[in-house]
Amino acid sequence: MKNKIILLLSILTISGVAKAQNSKRWELKKKENAIYWQVKNKDTHQDHIEMSGLQVSGIITYGTDNNGMLLLNRKLVFPMLRTIPNNTHGSLIREYNDNSLLQISADGKQMHEYPERFTLNGTLSIESRTDGPLKIIRTIFPSTDKAAIIEKIEFKNNSNSAVKLSIENHFPEYRTDSAKGVYGTYLVAASASPITGQLVAPGASFQYQIAFYGRKITDQPYNFHADFEQEKRMAYLKGLQHSLQLVTPNDTINSLFAFSKIRAAESIYDTKNGLMHGPGGGSYYAAIWANDQAEYANPFFPFLGDINGNESAINSFRMFAKYMNPEYKPIPSSIVAEGTSYWNGAGDRGDMAMIAYGASRFALAKGKQDEAKELSSLVKWCLEYLDRKYSPQGVIRSDADELEGRFPAGKINLATNTIAYAAYLSSADLMQALGNNSLATYYREKAKKLRKAINEYFGAKVEGFETYRYYDANEKLRAWICLPLVFGINEREEQTIKALFSDKLWTYNGILTESGDKTFWDRATLYAFRGMFTSGQQDKYMHYFDYYSATRLLGEHVPYPVEAWPEGGQRHLSAESALYCRTITEGLFGITPTGLQRFAIKPAMPAKWAFMELKNICAFDRVFDIVIRRNGKAFQIDIKLQNGKTINRTWNGKEALTINLSDTHEK
Repeated sequence: MKNKIILLLSILTISGVAKAQNSKRWELKKKENAIYWQVKNKDTHQDHIEMSGLQVSGIITYGTDNNGMLLLNRKLVFPMLRTIPNNTHGSLIREYNDNSLLQISADGKQMHEYPERFTLNGTLSIESRTDGPLKIIRTIFPSTDKAAIIEKIEFKNNSNSAVKLSIENHFPEYRTDSAKGVYGTYLVAASASPITGQLVAPGASFQYQIAFYGRKITDQPYNFHADFEQEKRMAYLKGLQHSLQLVTPNDTINSLFAFSKIRAAESIYDTKNGLMHGPGGGSYYAAIWANDQAEYANPFFPFLGDINGNESAINSFRMFAKYMNPEYKPIPSSIVAEGTSYWNGAGDRGDMAMIAYGASRFALAKGKQDEAKELSSLVKWCLEYLDRKYSPQGVIRSDADELEGRFPAGKINLATNTIAYAAYLSSADLMQALGNNSLATYYREKAKKLRKAINEYFGAKVEGFETYRYYDANEKLRAWICLPLVFGINEREEQTIKALFSDKLWTYNGILTESGDKTFWDRATLYAFRGMFTSGQQDKYMHYFDYYSATRLLGEHVPYPVEAWPEGGQRHLSAESALYCRTITEGLFGITPTGLQRFAIKPAMPAKWAFMELKNICAFDRVFDIVIRRNGKAFQIDIKLQNGKTINRTWNGKEALTINLSDTHEK
């Protein structure tokens, strides 16, 4: 497929108004794993991107103003510089929003920057002309392991004469009140040495650096070196791109998958209680949630094989496990402040279903017997909690759902019950893998009964579609009706998919949370796409996924999936990127962990594709590739292990296949 993709694949409507999205701002540089925006004359636009390291996160707003000049604002978040009150939002945040505070002069005249090209590849690069003789290239990225955002600035002299370059640093230094910091006074500053009369010869370049950093006042200063920090960042990105490579005929989907791996994995913070994956967005750091981490992100990390991701995942489950109790009071929805406190403001949101599902999926996909045994205690506790929450109708009660009261969910909602159903199934596979066959049988029976109850209790005609009501008395279509599709509850499959992609829910920004509203959350849209793939409806609805992928990668707000709108201003929360990746691994490729070295596979390859591949999968304690090609009306599925073993299957395109990676009989 050619890189240039027309974003409008159909006329999409929102609130009854047809809106054609038929242009894209960014271009794809496939070989460089990058995208770029070539700025045109009078091209006024701004965007923001979040980039993270183990000690810092930076939300960088960039673009051009009405005069074509550079816009560049930096919001710095220091998750381990805790503020008081030390709660969910207790990370120190400082902004540097006036780019003119770094005064750059050539031959005594202050220069202004006019961007010509922006490039994203896990860093942000800005190439600008000036109203002087120099060209300026800025490269911005987080330190991988220090509390600093690094900015490299290269000055190129394209003139025929030497230029005297001078730079003055007027960025303010901040010192916080010791009474407002958990660890006392903090210092935030921009380290940038002044330059006076630096001679830049014709055709030559001069490199300059700024380190925007934060530290405790009692810590010693650190001397940053931009080249060293950039090499570490690029090595980290290279490692992520090597693992779990997607190869399909669609370059845009391949590339958004590659970008999403970055955002999913980088948002991990080295707290005093170990690595903690966090959503980000300027609000959510050094903290974990039962939905974002346990349900969304953690089951993805074994496939990626990133050591930080896997460690943060098992660390989060250990943190949740500390709240198990004999009275079966609910585990908190969120553990915050580097693991020292918790938040449970919405009550039970179905969190035990989320944790049991995520922990069992993670344990199976990781493929380690000792870790699986450790996590099984948490899984069993959570499922026992659910057993105590059944209503007389055979469905599970919860105080809310993961939207925490933003939209009504009643006292019994579809999301909690469907995720609980998936948790029973995966937990049964986990128990069987650990040799507890009786408990595995019990969980499968629970899942069977719950599936029947879900269809009986939630099955309803809503706004003309034979689908699901989200809660008792619900009369509007809701985005989470996609969840039964994701987990194979297919009794109302056809009408549910039609409802999701009807003009009542689908918009040019994805799936609405509720029919008639304007709010959308990418997490629901991504689950809907996964349900579309799982139900085998890709040939009818693939153009929606193509459109979404092109919009998020090459449109107006790039290069990752987003959280929501209007809430949060479409922040680049990390777990949404993990969900995009899982839409590929578990949706498009149809991989479902069923044992420590075993998985089911039921691909949903579009009819227009001749092949698709996932390379360097790191799951099930193995490294392997999956290669799928058409073979007449059937498919050839080859599993190529790193040790040289190959498992070959011919698939009829219908029932899922079981692949056992420990099977030594096939070569």
